[in-house]
Amino acid sequence: MAVASAHYVSGSSIKPPFPAGAERLVVAMGCFWGVERLYWTVPGVYTTAVGYAGGTTPNPTYEETCTGRTGHTEAVLVVYDPDRVEIDQLLKIFWENHDPTQWMGQGNDRGSQYRTAIYTTTDAQLGSAIASRAAYQAKLGEAGFGEITTEIEPAGEFYYAEDYHQQYLAKNPGGYCNHGFCQVAYAPAAS
Repeated sequence: MAVASAHYVSGSSIKPPFPAGAERLVVAMGCFWGVERLYWTVPGVYTTAVGYAGGTTPNPTYEETCTGRTGHTEAVLVVYDPDRVEIDQLLKIFWENHDPTQWMGQGNDRGSQYRTAIYTTTDAQLGSAIASRAAYQAKLGEAGFGEITTEIEPAGEFYYAEDYHQQYLAKNPGGYCNHGFCQVAYAPAAS
């Protein structure tokens, strides 16, 4: 997919190569426009990009992803400096800004492309994500909420979305976004 090389907000590159030591995390929590905006504001995040992850069809388009036949989520690539922002800070944003107990959708957005997922690129991220799910499930359970449906697995291929989707809410400030604080505050498990 042809996309602009520079992030519309920060000017950093949205495609590799990324700075030495940078790590990548891919998250899906509903419509990718609002998710991306949540992460591009975090100190220590080098860049973000929207795309498609977790499916089987190579090089899916937005229209193909919306059919549900490709198996992809609307996802956000978060490239960050682990010396400036801890993975748990990124996971806090993930858990608190959508409903991870909803199956195949968020709010009025329904379909497999809107499912909740964390795709990791290191063993440490995978361990942190699994531990964070258990910690947040305990908090949700105490508050009377159901089971988390978030899939957590090592990242496969990330396919960049069409250029008009990249940093969409910066280009279209009045655009659609259904993300905001949901349900219960996240607190990491005690070490």
